[in-house]
Amino acid sequence: MKKSKLLFCALGLLFPGSGLNCFYLQGFKSFWAWIQLFALIGGAVGWIILKDAHFHSAPGWVLITFEFIAIEASWLTTIAFGLRLDEKWDAQFNPGIEEHRRTRSGWLEILTVIFSLVFGAGVMMTFLAVSFEQFFISQIHEAKKLSQ
Repeated sequence: MKKSKLLFCALGLLFPGSGLNCFYLQGFKSFWAWIQLFALIGGAVGWIILKDAHFHSAPGWVLITFEFIAIEASWLTTIAFGLRLDEKWDAQFNPGIEEHRRTRSGWLEILTVIFSLVFGAGVMMTFLAVSFEQFFISQIHEAKKLSQ
């Protein structure tokens, strides 16, 4: 069965961190797809822990960080594979395909790459800003405890 670069990129863009794009290419044997899926589930658990602990839970932050990494990795693979030459894509994922069925990338693949870059950069900046804010708030609380 022919593997579509557009479908791979669309899955990575629209369902980041779920591993669906890796499952599409390699099936259920994909190690990285399972890692991404478990990180996404762990991140959801981490969010629940953080909400219950009023954002003062180290395990919650660790789980959220794993989810963040999985989401960013999904967008990064969308960028990397979306910009891959069609010949290299076909050689790796569609070996022996007929000439008339070869991959021909167009604007839709490029748009998925552009949006993956925009979303990835935006989420990364937001995550870093919130993380540093929480870190400095915790430092202020610890300093107040020491001064009393």
